[in-house]
Amino acid sequence: MSYELTIEPLGQTIEVEDGQTILDAALRAGIYLPHACCHGLCATCKIQVTDGEIEHGEASGFALMDYERDEGKALACCATLQSDVVIEAEIDEEPDARNLLVHDYRATVVRIEDLTPTIKGVWLKLDQPMEFQAGQYINLHIPGEAAPRAFSIANAPTAAGGRDEIELNVRHVPGGKGTTWVHQQLKSGDAVQLSGPYGRFFVRESAHAKEGLGYLFLAGGSGLSSPRSMVLDLLAAGCSKPITLVNGARSQDELYHHAEFEQLADKHPNFSYVAALSGEAEDSGWTGARGFVHDAAKAHFANDFRGHKAYLCGPPLMIDACISTLMQGRLFERDIYTEKFISAADAQQVRSPLFKKI
Repeated sequence: MSYELTIEPLGQTIEVEDGQTILDAALRAGIYLPHACCHGLCATCKIQVTDGEIEHGEASGFALMDYERDEGKALACCATLQSDVVIEAEIDEEPDARNLLVHDYRATVVRIEDLTPTIKGVWLKLDQPMEFQAGQYINLHIPGEAAPRAFSIANAPTAAGGRDEIELNVRHVPGGKGTTWVHQQLKSGDAVQLSGPYGRFFVRESAHAKEGLGYLFLAGGSGLSSPRSMVLDLLAAGCSKPITLVNGARSQDELYHHAEFEQLADKHPNFSYVAALSGEAEDSGWTGARGFVHDAAKAHFANDFRGHKAYLCGPPLMIDACISTLMQGRLFERDIYTEKFISAADAQQVRSPLFKKI
C-alpha cells in the first residue's frame, strides 16, 4: 500500500510506501527536507501537515510538544502516512545542490587498512554506480542494529572508480557498536548494505565563482574524510582559486593522508596544507604546527579570514572553537558551513538560536 504526499511550496507529489517516513520518501525522490539527527529529537525536520492523517512515530515530546501536534506539526524523520497528505516545509534553495536521489546499495569490502591506531580505511565496491557530491555521506547498515551509521565518503567523485568504489575512514569510538563492528569484525570479502548519498555539506561553487572567494577547509580526526573528498575534487577539476586545508590530530601516529597532501601542495601552487598536532611530544622532532586546528588557522591567516568560505568537519568541540575563531577573524555565518553527525545524545543539547545554519 502507498499514499500520495504533496510537498508545498514546491507543489510536488510523490508516493510514500506504508511505514516509510516522510523524510526518507522525500530524499529518495530527490527532494531535500532540512534534517539533522533522524532520531526525532532535534526538531530540525519539523513540518506542517495541512491535510490528511499521519502517525507521529517516535517523535520526542520535547522536540514536538503536545500543542504542536494539535496544530498539525510533525517531525519528517519519524512521521508516516495514514492517508494521502499535504505538508508545508521550509525548503532551502541551494543552487549548487544536485539533489541526487537516495538509493539502496549492496557492496563488497575490497580492502581494509589501518590508517592510524584508531582509524581504519574501508574500501567498498558497489553493485551499481553511485552519483554523489564531494562532501556527502552514506548510511551503513550494522548487523543487529536497527539504525544505520553515517560515514562520510573520503574519495572524490572524480577519482578513478570513484563512483563504483567508495572509501570510508572510520574512527573507533570506544563503546560504539557500529565502529567496534567495523574495526573488529568487518573483513575483506564481506558483503554490506548501505544507502546514499546524503547531506548538504558540499562546495558552494557558484558563490566562490561569483564573489571570487578562496576555499578554507578545517578538519579534525576522521572528520578529514569530507574535506579530503572536496579538495581532491576541486584539484582534479582544475580549480585555480586558493585552497587551504588545516588538518588537526593529537600526534603524528594519528595523522593520516599526510604525505598525500604534502605532495598535492608541492604539485599545485594554489593549494596550501597545514597539519597541526595538539598532543605531540616536545622532543619528537615534529617541525609543523602545534596546537589545535583553530590555533593553526588563526596563525596561518594572521587572524583575517576575509575572502574565503570555510568548510568545517570534525568533533563538535573543534567545530565550535573554529566557528568562534573564524568570526573573530571577520568571517560570518553565511560563509561558514559545517558537517555534524548528530547522535541521539547530541540531539538533546540546546542549539544557539542566533545561528540558523551553523
